[in-house]
Amino acid sequence: MTDQAPAPYAGPERVLSGVQPTGDLHLGNYLGALVKFARLQHEIETFIFVADMHAITEFQDPAKLKNQVREIAAAYLATGLDPKVATIFAQSAVPEHAELAWVFNCVARVGWVDRMTQFKDKAGKHKERSSVGLYTYPVLQAADILIYKATKVPVGEDQRQHLELTRDIAQKFNNDFAAPGYFPLPDALTQGPGARVMSLRDGTAKMSKSDPSDQSRINLTDDADAIASKVRKARTDPDPLPETAEGLEGRAEARNLVAIYAALAGTTEAAVLAEFAGQGFGAFKPRLADLAVSVMGPIGGEMRRLLADPAEIDRILGAGAARAREIAVPTMAEVKKLVGFWAG
Repeated sequence: MTDQAPAPYAGPERVLSGVQPTGDLHLGNYLGALVKFARLQHEIETFIFVADMHAITEFQDPAKLKNQVREIAAAYLATGLDPKVATIFAQSAVPEHAELAWVFNCVARVGWVDRMTQFKDKAGKHKERSSVGLYTYPVLQAADILIYKATKVPVGEDQRQHLELTRDIAQKFNNDFAAPGYFPLPDALTQGPGARVMSLRDGTAKMSKSDPSDQSRINLTDDADAIASKVRKARTDPDPLPETAEGLEGRAEARNLVAIYAALAGTTEAAVLAEFAGQGFGAFKPRLADLAVSVMGPIGGEMRRLLADPAEIDRILGAGAARAREIAVPTMAEVKKLVGFWAG
């Protein structure tokens, strides 16, 4: 929100992302994020966390939360993240996230946070009943990113506004405390095709772990039978598949299944339509079911194997938190000096 041109950031390139431990991860999470994290870890220094602090902006059962954190960590590992390459950790295990968030709460302006549409969407007509954390969690997101001085953040359309807030906070901090280029102004990392997978029951709604219908999504923990059954029962229409993408206009469910096939097969929607043009879903769905089982089935099996050994998951998360703090602790120490906090 400042007019001064930002000084360039000269530090290392890093990418950071996180997933909340609420509900089951599904095909949309896999195609939209997880499979891409596995690739990114070999291209750029990667920090991937389980966002348990964000999760409690709405009440979570404490008895379940720890196991849900382990489940997200298992999903990271099962989909190809290597804890020897990427830094995998639980957000709450690195207290510098919360410490920096308070400083940023004092840097960010109320008007900036008021403009965040996600709070309005989630709070609805009862914002006075929502937690203060739900209102300020975009500021915590900024701290999540900037405590590691991450330069790239994978975001969907619903999070772009929050990334812009992060950039505004970073620039204002740098200006306010005469530290040009101290924090980077992180850029969005576009996720590409497959990033927006729609519900199997409603092609106009995004696949979601909060959907009450389990038939609307393929969970990462589903076995082969469940995956095949959900594909067979997915909503479609009576018309055959067209030759070109233009023929999918107004056919949300058909477009969704074609997009899923293309993403799972690592090909284009045009190639899928070229193969199946003129065929009905009686022919297409069995092929999609076989493909989904071949890709997603092993992930579910690996997750179940990992979750049977929670001590090993905890060890990996603990080692990741220690690595994360190697970056977070000196960053926070420097922030305290810049702000003028007493150091004894």
